[in-house]
Amino acid sequence: MSISTQTDSSLGPIIVVDDDLAIRRACEAALKRAGYEVETFPDGPSGIERAGQIHPPVLVTDLKMPGMSGIEVIEHVRKLNPEIVIVVITGFATVDTAVEAMKGGAYDFVPKPFTADELRTIIRRAVERWRLGQETKRLQAEKAAQARRFITFVSHQLQSPLGAVRQYLDVLMHQAGDELAERPRQWIVRSRAKIAEMLRIIDDWLTLSKVEGGQLATERTPVHWPELVAETLAGVSTAAESNGVTLDNQVPADLPPVVGDRAALGMLLANLVSNAIKYNRDNGRVTITGGCDKQTVEISVADTGIGIAPDQVPNLFGEFFRVKDGSTAGISGTGMGLAICRKIARELGGDVTLVSTPGQGSTFTVTLPRDTGQSAATPADD
Repeated sequence: MSISTQTDSSLGPIIVVDDDLAIRRACEAALKRAGYEVETFPDGPSGIERAGQIHPPVLVTDLKMPGMSGIEVIEHVRKLNPEIVIVVITGFATVDTAVEAMKGGAYDFVPKPFTADELRTIIRRAVERWRLGQETKRLQAEKAAQARRFITFVSHQLQSPLGAVRQYLDVLMHQAGDELAERPRQWIVRSRAKIAEMLRIIDDWLTLSKVEGGQLATERTPVHWPELVAETLAGVSTAAESNGVTLDNQVPADLPPVVGDRAALGMLLANLVSNAIKYNRDNGRVTITGGCDKQTVEISVADTGIGIAPDQVPNLFGEFFRVKDGSTAGISGTGMGLAICRKIARELGGDVTLVSTPGQGSTFTVTLPRDTGQSAATPADD
């Protein structure tokens, strides 16, 4: 039988984890003869550690080992990198064992005793699965990049003529002055408002595209919520005053920092606070609170506004979604602010959640990983 010895430099080593030295040597010999690079390890922890360093295409593990079992190895590797294809070696070739391994995340299994050809056949299939996964990932990334380029192009093409039309209307209003009749004046005012709304939609569209492309929350540095909250409230104080809304900052000054991107988190917080002002009642209140545990830090933005009906909540963080129960009539918005907020939070390893009672108000809570002192002022990993 002819065995190909052609190697793929992009493939990387295959990791074999087995407590039996004879099995490790047999696997190494069989796979090297087929042209694969191979690294072997006698136990789960050492194999997992190496997998975390090199992210191999395929990991082969014995199912029954002293200490850490093969099922535990699968669980750890799946959390480490779900793209690694796992093959199980088992001396207990029963249906139950195979099902257990597959449920744990294994791609295939080979029962002892096995021949070199049987092992190579399974590994070839596993490698092919890995290649297909990588190609799918590449195509998805390419498609997403094309979509972002299209959005950016179209958005810029829309912004220029809309900006020009807005300028023409401004000039027309200025030149006409008091001589402009009331009806034409109303038309111009409404047209300017619609243009401003369209420009806001385009800006949010571009922002959403950047978030989805990982181009917005690019830094991973310590961010101090107390400073960011104070800056945000100062920035919206005029809007709050004009809406008759009181801003109440109850964030502890000693709240520990989170790991994040300051500019992106500023955008997230500004969105939540602006919404809390906009959807509030007359003489309402917006309260910002903070708390933490050993792993996370929370910031909550609570309002005394109109609240959100339970059937609307599941869709609230969707793109272009706006509450449709009539309570928001006359309140402008693009329907993308909350989608942007959640995407930013999740990009930074956290989330945004909501608790709301119709007629009483809503509380949005941002939860993010607490800074452990290991973050640095560098761009996030791709």
